[in-house]
Amino acid sequence: MTSLSLRGITKRYGAVEVIHGIDLDVPSGEFVVFVGPSGCGKSTLLRMIAGLEAISGGEFCIDGIRVNEVPPALREIAMVFQSYALYPHMSVYDNLAFGLQTAGVKKDVIDERVQVAAKMLKIDTYLQRKPKALSGGQRQRVAIGRAIVRNPKLFLFDEPLSNLDAELRVQMRVELSKLHAELGTTMIYVTHDQVEAMTMADRIVVLRDGLIEQSGTPLDLYNRPANRFVAGFIGSPKMNFLDAKVTGRDAQGLTVALAGGESFSVAADAAKASSGDTVTVGIRPEHALLADGGLPMQVGLIEQLGGNTVLYGTLSAQQPVVVQVIGQSAIRRGDMVHVQFPPAACHAFDAKGLSLAG
Repeated sequence: MTSLSLRGITKRYGAVEVIHGIDLDVPSGEFVVFVGPSGCGKSTLLRMIAGLEAISGGEFCIDGIRVNEVPPALREIAMVFQSYALYPHMSVYDNLAFGLQTAGVKKDVIDERVQVAAKMLKIDTYLQRKPKALSGGQRQRVAIGRAIVRNPKLFLFDEPLSNLDAELRVQMRVELSKLHAELGTTMIYVTHDQVEAMTMADRIVVLRDGLIEQSGTPLDLYNRPANRFVAGFIGSPKMNFLDAKVTGRDAQGLTVALAGGESFSVAADAAKASSGDTVTVGIRPEHALLADGGLPMQVGLIEQLGGNTVLYGTLSAQQPVVVQVIGQSAIRRGDMVHVQFPPAACHAFDAKGLSLAG
């Protein structure tokens, strides 16, 4: 089992700093997912852990030992990239065995490791095939198997499922989660897809502009986002954001009014806001309710997904709102419905985007 510690990690390209003092601990056996928009620094941070990018500042330790200057080959790390990078002229068996062969591992040990990895990944019946005779999912399994046979201390994955179609992505997410449960090895996984992060991670690290915005379990980030950025990045469909002003405070939270005059309550720490403050109210589509007495919403678009229905509409001041309801709905485009925002399901953010939760 392998633990990681990053303290004050920075990365500079000349005078430009792209990673700004990252502090992070990864306990042994944890499956951590780095998530964030393109250019946030998640792949750069992963490559620094792998030793493929030099660390400009700070200290990186594996099991308490500083490894800043240790070359990649000596870090006992296996990395799986977005590109499969298989040798097209070699069989699946030879692709799996090649790294061990070049390292001088004995033939019987190589065979044992290849057979174990192939069976684990359900590619043991394809060992004599060439990569061109495999599907995309099978090729990705070979790439993962090539990492497994090395018995590394740490697995790194850099958007490994990006080249797969939607159905294969779902299947591989499940298989990677099962693989982690079986191996128990520490894994760090990079993706821009928050659904992958939510479904696979023990812990999610949300990055933006080279900084960690929040780190926690998937449900921590879903239920208690630290700021508006995290709230909008985690969850699908995305959280609704409504501009509002504080009109009252009490022990239960805030009373807010929208631009169209609609007023409702929001659970929040009343001590963090004052009457007249501008705030942003967040409500997830699946938490908004269709109910008499709620705010009037004009429906502009409907997505019938079978198991649920997504309504896209606007409130009186043309503020867009998305509502997701369970099951199928007879509501049609142009209908007027009424929407309630339960106070406990609402999130409030101040002018800087920080959460006003208690």
